[in-house]
Amino acid sequence: MSSAGDSPELLAISDFLGVHAPFDLLSDQALSKIAQHIDVEYFSKGHECKQQQNRAIRIIRSGAVDIRSGDDRLLQRMGEGESYILEGIFEEYPDARVTLYEDSLIYALDAEHAEQWVLSNRDAARYFHRQTHRRLRRAARYTPEPHNMLRPVAGVMSRDILAFAPQTSIQQAAQAMSARRISSAPIIQDNKLVGIITDRDFRSRVIAKGLDFTTPVSAIMTPDPVAIDEQQSLFDATLTMVREKIHHLPVVSRQNRQDLVGIVTASDLILAKQDDPVYMVQHIGRCIDIPSLKSIVENMPTMMVEWLKAGIKASQVSRFLTAISDAVTIKLIELFIEQSGPAPAAFCWLGFGSQGRAEQLINADQDNGLLISNSVSDEQMPWFSQLADYVCDGLNECGYVYCPGNVMAKNPLWRQPLAQWQKMVDSWTSSPTPDAVMRVSIFFDLRCVYGDQTLAMQLQQHMLTKASSNTIFLAALAANVLEHTPPLGLFRRFIVERNGEHKDALDIKKRGLLPITDIMRIHALANRIDAVNTHARIEALANAKVMTVKDSRNIQDAYDFILQTRAEAQANTISLSGNQGVSNFVDPDTLSETNRQALKDAFEVVNSAQNTIRLRYRGGL
Repeated sequence: MSSAGDSPELLAISDFLGVHAPFDLLSDQALSKIAQHIDVEYFSKGHECKQQQNRAIRIIRSGAVDIRSGDDRLLQRMGEGESYILEGIFEEYPDARVTLYEDSLIYALDAEHAEQWVLSNRDAARYFHRQTHRRLRRAARYTPEPHNMLRPVAGVMSRDILAFAPQTSIQQAAQAMSARRISSAPIIQDNKLVGIITDRDFRSRVIAKGLDFTTPVSAIMTPDPVAIDEQQSLFDATLTMVREKIHHLPVVSRQNRQDLVGIVTASDLILAKQDDPVYMVQHIGRCIDIPSLKSIVENMPTMMVEWLKAGIKASQVSRFLTAISDAVTIKLIELFIEQSGPAPAAFCWLGFGSQGRAEQLINADQDNGLLISNSVSDEQMPWFSQLADYVCDGLNECGYVYCPGNVMAKNPLWRQPLAQWQKMVDSWTSSPTPDAVMRVSIFFDLRCVYGDQTLAMQLQQHMLTKASSNTIFLAALAANVLEHTPPLGLFRRFIVERNGEHKDALDIKKRGLLPITDIMRIHALANRIDAVNTHARIEALANAKVMTVKDSRNIQDAYDFILQTRAEAQANTISLSGNQGVSNFVDPDTLSETNRQALKDAFEVVNSAQNTIRLRYRGGL
């Protein structure tokens, strides 16, 4: 062991530390002090590092260090510039063996000075918290400030509720509401919410029909009203009101959905946040033609940039953007019905892929289908063909371009009665060809965007039944899941494109997000879990004990961090050059050292999750 000597050597050490996490977070003064207390250690390949009961920090100057489990499984390989605390490794992996993969030069900072100059900095200390998992969790969950529209609705709702029993007369209710100057009131029976009455009910159901004023309010109330729980956000409330075309929304307890705790109105939401971008959804509902829809959607890239700048997490931004694409789809369907008359049979417009999961970002193409009731006749099918053409063409004009794989309701294959859809599922699961597996990866993430929700539920349940009972089909899906591996090579180095338009960059969607959505899909199908959103699937799988709590948190943090990185890279491109050139590629060199490390951590979590898929499902072949 030798001490770092003169000033040029100290400068070389501080310069090296200053470009690697977490030392890049420290001041020049701190780096200079640290350099003065660095010891330089040399170890030969194969040397095993023993637990020393101290919190000294070691930094790999050259070489590589392996962390292996008790059964000699490689858990992590660290390379040049990476730091570790041996005690932290053994806390996370009690049976671990830490060995030198090759001849290595190690910088060592003793526990006393590590605490004084590094671990006293909260952000730098987070790097060493249980290494990969806590470090990634901190990175994934960081956000500057919660956005106003993500506040719980409990903060703006009215708690001073005037409620009536079902037998209260219309006149008594009207007099009480007039005295309180309120425009809606819930109907309560046995302490349970059973209905709601509004000023509109008095106009359309009492005065317009000449109803006797002694009639009980149960005759004019809207029974079983749509409600929202108190912990849901202002955005949730706004979106619910717009979709349901209502202006008064009961708020119930999260613990007991029949326990009324408040009322929120459209006026409450407007006062809470005027001119917020989420009101794009409401403006879309007022459009009268496709050009007016297009003029609103054109602002989406700018809105995405503003939402991210405001501190909204990418996972929530993707939900906002999906809500907007849903609203555009719904409005196009409504415009067609206004022009062509009502549907001749019940139907459901399905969103697939990222729209189905409510995880869209900008530049999303179309993935949709039309699910029709079995009662439809051949003579009625042209109406649905015309609907599909109108909506898909309108979406394309608004910027949701046609699906390159033709997975759209315009294609007769994706526009069929329920029985035919079920036959397709039977065919895919019984003969899982590569083409069938590709279709499944899009189709099995489905959601009803408009129409008869029960049709979608019937199709999904049929799909879950067939998939969960077929080990050969699950094995074929597993093979597909394992095709897209995280872009991480030896010594945790990124694997990037070697040439072409995206030279030195990596496809963060294909190599990071897609593997996670694929992994969660196969787990959900195998265990008959009907959740579609990736976060919801992770939570459901943890609750069903298919995944451990630790694994579920790790994969969720990995997903969130990769999605955040993708969204911020797209936002940077938009800020520099508009919507031109936006892609899913990210150059790791454009990220901070801390974020590069966190991205590597995320990819390692994905790699571990893929190993679980390999062990659990590939045996079906």
